[in-house]
Amino acid sequence: MDPGDRDDWLRMRCVLWPEGPEAEHWEEIEEFFANPAPARPAAVLVAEDADGSLVGFVELAIRPYAEGCLTDRVAYLEGWYVAEPRRGTGVGRALVGASEDWGRAQGCSEFASDADPDNGPSISAHTALGFTDAGMIRCFYKRL
Repeated sequence: MDPGDRDDWLRMRCVLWPEGPEAEHWEEIEEFFANPAPARPAAVLVAEDADGSLVGFVELAIRPYAEGCLTDRVAYLEGWYVAEPRRGTGVGRALVGASEDWGRAQGCSEFASDADPDNGPSISAHTALGFTDAGMIRCFYKRL
């Protein structure tokens, strides 16, 4: 990811996480470029078409804990997006493979991710790439 990719990254983030306002996505993108690691995401990898246009991205972080993992330094797939016309062509697999390489380069021996329980395509994609289902949890919050 380089600063010239901001607009494409913003467009894809808005599709992946439509519940977040565009201004919030833009603020997080600007924060990424202004303050390198340990900001979250720690890294963003992109996939380009032959013409140089972005067709996918992954956002990565290092977490001290992830469900099912045993170590306290886990490479984490925070976000994973491939443009609809390019799904099923190996772009997602290549992005995850590059993410695993990134995690190993960070000294991690485990790689984790999550998906909404009702997101069948994401669950299928994770399973196809060798992820093991660590189980489903319910998260709760309370305003104080």
